[in-house]
Amino acid sequence: MAENEKIIIYTDGGCHGNPGPGGWAIVVIADGVAKQLSGGEKLTTNNRMELMAAINALAVINNTKGFSECDVVVYIDSQYVKNGITSWIKNWKAKGWKTADKKPVKNQDLWEKLDALNSVLKVEWKWVKGHAGVEYNELCDSLCQKEIAKFE
Repeated sequence: MAENEKIIIYTDGGCHGNPGPGGWAIVVIADGVAKQLSGGEKLTTNNRMELMAAINALAVINNTKGFSECDVVVYIDSQYVKNGITSWIKNWKAKGWKTADKKPVKNQDLWEKLDALNSVLKVEWKWVKGHAGVEYNELCDSLCQKEIAKFE
């Protein structure tokens, strides 16, 4: 990676039915190359798939030699994940993984994984409107749909 070059990531997750068959996808753009990765589950929720996309994206960065020291920008169309990792998680952890209304945080297992990765990397989270013609967001959506189709 060239000095000062940022790694750009796009993520998406979704499912048919909620819960239902789900998929997640990422595009990692580094050194001028866009790499795609996707996966899915037979029975899951939309929010879990959005979290899995983010977790897998940061895991790729963390596990790729030379990438873990780079600045990373994640473009995500999930306000749930963006707000959760940049804001809400601080209070959840301080309150023993309880929400403001004292209920257990949903998907705590995945939030803990995402938090661990986010804590050791230099990540900037940016929201992007889904289904708005943003090239790599649309590609991620298409990859998600292919993953979902494998379980239907």
